Amino acid sequence: MAEFSMSRFSLKGKVALVTGAVYGIGFAIASALHEAGATIVFNASRRSSVDKGTQAYRQAGIPARGYVCDVTDENAVTDMVDRIDREVGTIDILVNNAGVIKRVPMLDMTVEDFRKVVDVDLIGPFIVSKAVLPGMIRQGHGKIINICSMMSELGRETVSAYAAAKGGLKMLTRNICAEYGGANIQCNAIGPGYIATPQTAPLRERQPDGSRHPFDQFIVSKTPAARWGNPSDLQGPAVFLASSASDFVNGQVLYVDGGILAYIGKQPQ
Repeated sequence: MAEFSMSRFSLKGKVALVTGAVYGIGFAIASALHEAGATIVFNASRRSSVDKGTQAYRQAGIPARGYVCDVTDENAVTDMVDRIDREVGTIDILVNNAGVIKRVPMLDMTVEDFRKVVDVDLIGPFIVSKAVLPGMIRQGHGKIINICSMMSELGRETVSAYAAAKGGLKMLTRNICAEYGGANIQCNAIGPGYIATPQTAPLRERQPDGSRHPFDQFIVSKTPAARWGNPSDLQGPAVFLASSASDFVNGQVLYVDGGILAYIGKQPQ
């Protein structure tokens, strides 16, 4: 039996593209990949967002390079990947993190809004993966990590477009594995549970009487860990899936949800 070495978790010498990693989950994952040794590149659709991200990385001591690119624009993505290849190096690790959600009841949602969510959350990962795969094939290895969701497995009110896109992303993950596993490319996904970010802060605010927000109570009661997740909870799983320690893990979704998907909930009293 081969002796195990912690060096298998090292990302030294690797180039990692994390899409939409200006803040929140993407920023936390990119920071962890940097700590493991990777060179970080990221994108956002607007120059102001790229500048904001660059400043945040600089303050964290991370020499990340940002690119203005809309992940739903295939020509723009191809140009970005070519620039990264020339300016930084061939992409070894792709994290498809860019995403959007629109919480609208299905009967009130326009087709345009539904398409927008699917474009960003499903077609975007397809476009970016398609752009980086040739380089990964040439160099004989690669890691793609898609950011799925518990909505890859569950439905919920007001998120029909998001659930449809994230369910599709789960299957895209498996299909990339099926098509390119033989080229030593591993495509897996992380499915975050409810994560405490600035975007979810209003759902966790204390009410005027000091009680918890009803949605906060609902999530904590449905989660065996009895808390919201933190962006840092996703860092270890991301490093594992980006490293050679996961070379025989392919086509899987690793749910980082505090156990919520394994739990039916408490019996009413």
